Amino acid sequence: MRFQLTEDQRALKAGARELLDRRFGREALRAAVDAPGRLDRELWRALGDAGFFALRLPEAAGGVGLGLPEAVLAFEEAGRALLPGPLVATHLAAGSVPGAATGETVVAAVDGELVEWLEAADVVLGEVAGAVPLRSVDPLTPLHRTATAVGRRTAGRRPPGGGETYAAAGSRVPDPVATLLTAAEQLGTAVGVQELAVQHAGTREQFGQPIGAFQAVQHLCADLLVRTETARVAVYAAAVTADPADIAAARLLADEAAVRGARDCLQVHGGMGFTWEADVHLHLKRAWVRARRGGGSTESEELLAARLVA
Repeated sequence: MRFQLTEDQRALKAGARELLDRRFGREALRAAVDAPGRLDRELWRALGDAGFFALRLPEAAGGVGLGLPEAVLAFEEAGRALLPGPLVATHLAAGSVPGAATGETVVAAVDGELVEWLEAADVVLGEVAGAVPLRSVDPLTPLHRTATAVGRRTAGRRPPGGGETYAAAGSRVPDPVATLLTAAEQLGTAVGVQELAVQHAGTREQFGQPIGAFQAVQHLCADLLVRTETARVAVYAAAVTADPADIAAARLLADEAAVRGARDCLQVHGGMGFTWEADVHLHLKRAWVRARRGGGSTESEELLAARLVA
């Protein structure tokens, strides 16, 4: 049986890409890198106006009224664009935290003992007492470590700059939807680095011909494509079934496609890929950070193992 995106889903995906290309192109990306930890509130509100955070809210509640498959398509494009900010937390809070759906409120969430974008958030879900900043490998993802004990339910605390508090769990037990949306972002990174690798292989010349003419480079690009499309099938299928085991499998494949894909893209770029001016390293660093979120390798592997044993 063949599954194809509907015309409306293709239009949603294209619209999300167009919005992000226009509002967060390479110039904006580099400006964000030069100002680490600063969240573009105007862009955040633009995402809210476009319905990014309210995609799954019912129309009666002021949302778009779409489902998980559509959210996955939007988050894939966000991952491809390296869009910074606590996207997953704000999206999940759209139905419960005032202002989250419209992008007026930035929501962060404690994930085990880590929280992304703590100081930029208006609302933090989870215990943040004793939070200390960490040196993040990704310049576009500021991190804090909290004093939260893994597995303990805690009350929401005010972020350092003030704001409201909401009850939340500080448990490492991952939310399946959060796990899937992270997988969608990782899929977007896999797509992005595949595009970068193919573009570079077709334009960079050595010995009088494009490096894409060499078999070793062709194999790297082919591996990029296979891992990306395998992850895409798994992520899209999990968005339809919403089965925890399907989501776990999708997350494992998407993490691999993003991390290994970014590494292979670095190889295609050669020495220049390791320079600060190239964007490849930003994709790799973001993939590393996302892979550590709840629902990553350990949790997903344990879930799949338990399902197989059962």
